[in-house]
Amino acid sequence: MTGGQLPFDLPPRHAMGAADFVAAPSNAAALALIEAWPDWPASALSVHGPAGCGKTHLGHVFQETAGDAALFLRAPTDLPDLPEKPVLILDEPHLDETAFFHLLNRVKNDGGSLLILSREAPARWDVKLPDLASRLKAIPSVEVATPDDALLAAVLVKHFADRQIHVAPDVIDYLLRHIERSFAAAAEIADRLDRAALAEGRAITIPLVRRVLG
Repeated sequence: MTGGQLPFDLPPRHAMGAADFVAAPSNAAALALIEAWPDWPASALSVHGPAGCGKTHLGHVFQETAGDAALFLRAPTDLPDLPEKPVLILDEPHLDETAFFHLLNRVKNDGGSLLILSREAPARWDVKLPDLASRLKAIPSVEVATPDDALLAAVLVKHFADRQIHVAPDVIDYLLRHIERSFAAAAEIADRLDRAALAEGRAITIPLVRRVLG
């Protein structure tokens, strides 16, 4: 086909290891919390922040720290046969209040660890079960803050690298001045530019960025 390629809907390979994590002041407290395991002040700890801020990547860093026994769960009811002293990661959990309360008790009683990744701190969740509300308010929590220029630039570079694309520094600088200052916006624009560049069979340049941004 001339004039470009069909943009096949193939997901990028997201590098999620500790070596690939972009450390910065905005996520330093959360990273320190992850790296402090197993010397945590409580059996359950929370990392919260906006969509795309790197919480799931932090979960994978924690999984590397804790070893293969650490399990990702999507819901407190999604429990396999747990080993002694279970190490669990709940990523944006679907909240079943009774199940969540029992999970917190089980992890505590079994001497395990639970890392909760969510957009809001557990203490701010809208729950009706009084015992659960009390437990959630007691969970230590750290926030992944809004990125500064250096971190947002590094995240943009990483999103393009995950897609095996090299983007010139002037393009990154232009994007920093023209996109919303969030990780979610960085992920979205990297995807849109990748598709546009594939469709047109060209490199990602400032003129292409201007056109895609509209």
